[in-house]
Amino acid sequence: MDPLGLDGGVVPELSPLPGGHSGETFLAESAGERSVVRIYAAASAWRGPNAAEVDAAVLRLVRGLVPVPEVLEVRRADDAAGTPALLVTSWMPGRRLDEVLPEADDDLAATIGRNLGKVLARLAQMPMLRAGMFLDGELRIGPMPPAVADLVTWVEERSASGPLSEWSPDDLGALRGVADRAQDLVDLTDRACLVHSDVNPKNVLVDPVSGEVMALLDWEFAHSGSPFADLGNLLRFDRRPGFAEAVLATYFERVVDAPADLLDRARAADLFALVELASRRGQNPVADRAHDRLLAIARSGDPHADGPGSPG
Repeated sequence: MDPLGLDGGVVPELSPLPGGHSGETFLAESAGERSVVRIYAAASAWRGPNAAEVDAAVLRLVRGLVPVPEVLEVRRADDAAGTPALLVTSWMPGRRLDEVLPEADDDLAATIGRNLGKVLARLAQMPMLRAGMFLDGELRIGPMPPAVADLVTWVEERSASGPLSEWSPDDLGALRGVADRAQDLVDLTDRACLVHSDVNPKNVLVDPVSGEVMALLDWEFAHSGSPFADLGNLLRFDRRPGFAEAVLATYFERVVDAPADLLDRARAADLFALVELASRRGQNPVADRAHDRLLAIARSGDPHADGPGSPG
């Protein structure tokens, strides 16, 4: 199978896809057919040589359970030829949630929320034997990095240098306190599931009329972890009441072990990602927003804090 037409000597037209920050994802058009090409180059080097196979395996695992693109081709890097690994998937219709939600009326926002709640509930009920990172195309699970096993340790590591190291001692001390309390909530969960780990509106395609979720994209951070992490990720910034309430209510109805303090658990699970994002302030607008949100959380002591902050 050669969806790019390379074996036949046809070079497809590639154009960068908006929304991501890696600069490695492109829309390919050849002979009237569309596909999406992810090139695993410099921005993906941290993931190792098996990244394309891992992403393809995750997509094949969930396809039919949640809306994702079809895997068309996977190619390993060829060091001799100097070519990077790549993953080719089908193009998916729909509009990004970050474009639709701000202009949606209350009914449409609630419908999208319910549909996303169903998707996240399905992921939360795809059990894994233990938490960890996917190592290869067989989805073997390796251990989490030691620093990611504990929120306080994670805060210490990410604040050793970079933007978080510029915080005042009082703000860092307050953040450690929030992290310590959040870790107590994280420790209450004794099972692991498949986690997308980047369910932000730029990675969700929806039908702007029906509110149907058309696709969940960009699985590069997928791992085995907390059943509440994706929920916290989705509701990190998008807190419009009708939308958020619909997500939570649907998730609660469908996940048999959903706790009464569901949103608290979600905020605690998402704190790992929020700290990591905040430590990259200045690299992109999402990291900047995460930094301000984390500072507001630290200064208020409240993981649900919604206001911006500024370094002290």
